Amino acid sequence: MKPSGTLHLIPVGLGDAPVSAWLPSSVQELAGRLTTYIAENAKTARAFLKLVGTAAPLQEITIHTLGPKTDAREIRQWLELAAKGGEIGLVSEAGCPAVADPGAKVAAMAHEMGIRVAPWVGPSSILLALMASGLDGQRFAFHGYAPVEPGERAKRLRHWEAESRKQHQSQILIETPYRNDAMFETLKQALHGRTRLCIARSLTTGDEWIRTHTVEHWKTLPPPDLSKKPTIFLFLAG
Repeated sequence: MKPSGTLHLIPVGLGDAPVSAWLPSSVQELAGRLTTYIAENAKTARAFLKLVGTAAPLQEITIHTLGPKTDAREIRQWLELAAKGGEIGLVSEAGCPAVADPGAKVAAMAHEMGIRVAPWVGPSSILLALMASGLDGQRFAFHGYAPVEPGERAKRLRHWEAESRKQHQSQILIETPYRNDAMFETLKQALHGRTRLCIARSLTTGDEWIRTHTVEHWKTLPPPDLSKKPTIFLFLAG
């Protein structure tokens, strides 16, 4: 029986920065030689491929778009190339594919089909923020988005803070960039003064900014510039 091929999980950049600053040359070379990709967004995937450089002309590279309504049957069809011994790349819009990302269902299908799944080194905003935060890196939980409605958002944050206190567990969340300022204000109002809060903005870019203070101290400082900038919020109850 012919050995199966490989689904390559290739991280992409988190913002405007030289590719050499966030992706090893060996991964750039791998990404550049693949001719079939599965991506959240074909436009951003092409921008990534243009950045790393491709062996084949960009217009000859196949990019399957993974959307919210993509069903398992279609994903299986895309992966047939790898099942027959070929290679396919999987990319997210930013950071690591399949981590807080719909690409996880592609990796799951690859395992089901007996295809090798190969993760490659590159930036993960979640782990980079945790590394730099000074919070507990042994026990942590990533929650994705908090509720949009202010009352529910504050309630959820207090619930996560209670879990943080109980488990001594760092809590990690993200927000749509245009709601960053509102999230920061809710965090200051909802959390206890002794809770340590980290703000990690625009990671790996020239605008990178990471600070950790108690909520009590954050209230004495001018608010950070977070509007429309990708930001990770982390906190650990005191």
